[in-house]
Amino acid sequence: MTQSEPTLSIVTISYNQAPFLRRAIDSVLSQTGVSFEYIVCDPGSTDGSREIIDSYGDAITHRIYTPDKGPADGLNKGFAQARGRIFAYLNSDDVFLPGAFAQAERYLRDHPQIDVVSGHALVTDGDDRVLRRVWSERYSRRMVAYNAAVVIQPSTFIRAEAFRRSGGFNPENRSTWDGELLIDLYQSGARFAVINEMMSCYRLHETSITNSGSLIEDQRKMAAAKFRRLMGRDRRPYDAPIGAMLRLWKHARHPRATFERIGKGRVFMRGAK
Repeated sequence: MTQSEPTLSIVTISYNQAPFLRRAIDSVLSQTGVSFEYIVCDPGSTDGSREIIDSYGDAITHRIYTPDKGPADGLNKGFAQARGRIFAYLNSDDVFLPGAFAQAERYLRDHPQIDVVSGHALVTDGDDRVLRRVWSERYSRRMVAYNAAVVIQPSTFIRAEAFRRSGGFNPENRSTWDGELLIDLYQSGARFAVINEMMSCYRLHETSITNSGSLIEDQRKMAAAKFRRLMGRDRRPYDAPIGAMLRLWKHARHPRATFERIGKGRVFMRGAK
């Protein structure tokens, strides 16, 4: 990692995830092959997380310990200080796989027309056991609107200028901030691509948002809002069979993901991944 003119800026939002935090930080700091800076935002953890963060000293470029309005607001605070040409963000209970930064930088360098590139991920439990694999799919307005496409958040890298052009995260969105950012990127003209590499581990555990039912109603409302923004209208009764057909088409096009889902079960993902 270098402190001058980094190529990548990585932001982690941390809040009372001490059991997983060191693994997340180490997965960032162990990346090689490209310069990066690391920004960690913690609005007020009380479980020892800040002590863990401080133990890394100058290896973490910036520590932001001011209160925020939620994860999206915290991410905006982090990226407001970012100087890199490529942005990515990592929840404090997820990890990057070795080589992820170099793969993303190489792809965006070789494909200057692309603004957002996403890779795939391993789904793990709280003890780092691999549960299954999940694959990102090319962002498509219709497929995303009908919940027939997935973009894996911790495996996604965004050009800084595209992020800024989109306006960043909506600080009022406390459940699907990542999915809303993708819509904002799409509607501001960003171009998307997928790199066929496993780039992160996406963790499911007892206290994760993914596994909780507390945000189901919020996510239902956000799904309706997502459809409205992408399709320009509210859902209608005939949209249910259209969505079902598109999801069947998706499974037919991606047999690896289909077999994983049949054999290992569905993954309930945070936000709109």
